[in-house]
Amino acid sequence: MTKRILLTCGEPAGIGPELAIRALGCGVDYAWIGDPRHLPEGAAFTEIAAPNDPVPTGHLPVLRHDFAHPATPGRPDPANAQGVIDVIARAVDLVTRGEAAAITTLPINKQALKEGASFRFPGHTEYLAHLAGDVPVVMMLASTSVSPPCRVVPATIHIPLAEVPAALTSDLLEQAIRITHAAMIRDFGITAPRLAVAGLNPHAGEGGTMGREESERIVPLLDRLRGEGIDLAGPLPADTMFHAPARARYDAAICAYHDQALIPIKTLDFAGGVNVTLGLPFIRTSPDHGTAFDIAGTGRADPASTIAALRMAHDMADKAG
Repeated sequence: MTKRILLTCGEPAGIGPELAIRALGCGVDYAWIGDPRHLPEGAAFTEIAAPNDPVPTGHLPVLRHDFAHPATPGRPDPANAQGVIDVIARAVDLVTRGEAAAITTLPINKQALKEGASFRFPGHTEYLAHLAGDVPVVMMLASTSVSPPCRVVPATIHIPLAEVPAALTSDLLEQAIRITHAAMIRDFGITAPRLAVAGLNPHAGEGGTMGREESERIVPLLDRLRGEGIDLAGPLPADTMFHAPARARYDAAICAYHDQALIPIKTLDFAGGVNVTLGLPFIRTSPDHGTAFDIAGTGRADPASTIAALRMAHDMADKAG
């Protein structure tokens, strides 16, 4: 693979600019899209006109994208919100045109985007799906430093917990399973994926005594998909799915809601977790953390998750050819 990964700037008042510099030397060739004024003082960078233009060794390749204002660490500026959004769209355009291998996105602050640019999407994932033509996608969180690996997909994402039972329809769960199954083959090189599906209720409903969503929605769906040859286990009690012997029995877990999926992976591999959007016509990864305004500009930002995201994007692009 000779094309670079595109690293979007994310929220410039967060830790993103530091991470863009601190990830240099990780073994992945990437170019950063953003305003050079937002990089740490003294950062070694070279502006480039195209994603794969050469730069001196040790320099960050920068596709310059001017923002309205400079950035103050820890203090998001609403005037810069549109620039954050436009950088994401620019990266999608470049990778869609074949000028880059993949996209790794640095964290955004959704509140700042809503206040400064009336951003109408719940998060990065939904905006990327919109830019790709409103394609159906799912969010996967994948570990990089635990074995067996922990890969989780929440079927419902950024909605209140009280809305989950109604939102978790058979159609939505089927979509998550099919997208995950296809992506495990295409993007992770697993020819016969084994998927585990968590129940919504404690003890996966315990035969209907703790809820009927499993027996009425999940079990019939899984039986039908097994008939098509998809290797599925479940519905399983979520509290016994994530210790090492359990993880060894599947390649990815489909969970009912956000925290059911994210608590185990953030407990097992907080620094090495990577956010991967499955179902897009291009590869997108992201570090599994936020903007960290409290430490922005201090030089204490840990690049481990960004490096893991860049390496996963590189590996996935290699598998895709």
